[in-house]
Amino acid sequence: MTFQIEYEAERKLEFDYEQMAIQVGEQILDMENCPYEAQVNLILTGEEEIKEVNTRFRGMEAVTDVLSFPMVPFASPADYAVLEEDDSLFDMDTGELLLGDIMICVPRVFSQAAEYGHDVKREFCFLIAHSMLHLLGYDHMEPEEARVMEAKQRAALDALGISR
Repeated sequence: MTFQIEYEAERKLEFDYEQMAIQVGEQILDMENCPYEAQVNLILTGEEEIKEVNTRFRGMEAVTDVLSFPMVPFASPADYAVLEEDDSLFDMDTGELLLGDIMICVPRVFSQAAEYGHDVKREFCFLIAHSMLHLLGYDHMEPEEARVMEAKQRAALDALGISR
């Protein structure tokens, strides 16, 4: 698992965020039986930047904690059959599956950690798990979808010993 990281935020995360992203990303991929090595672009940014992207791509003029931009058009979550027909979704140099982009608002990582009563590392890992599931085709628009995603997020973080 490779994360291509751009750090644009002013406030710094005081832990090895790249290593944590890799651990959580690999845990999600293992749980979802991904048969490929994967690559994700991760942008760690501020409130104004994520608000601008949220407005442009979702029509929601608001700051949000995380945005996910999947590249793979999964017919159903983690159904890798679509990849057998399309080699354009793989990095030509590394052979890794290009899952997409994750954009995390660093100030929101800090504020939500305080709001939910857990540490900053746990909040960051939660947002990575959440976004990785989106990149694999999961969503939470319907109550049952939300229950599935929540259970998978919790299972991934529990498996890594990352708890509230």
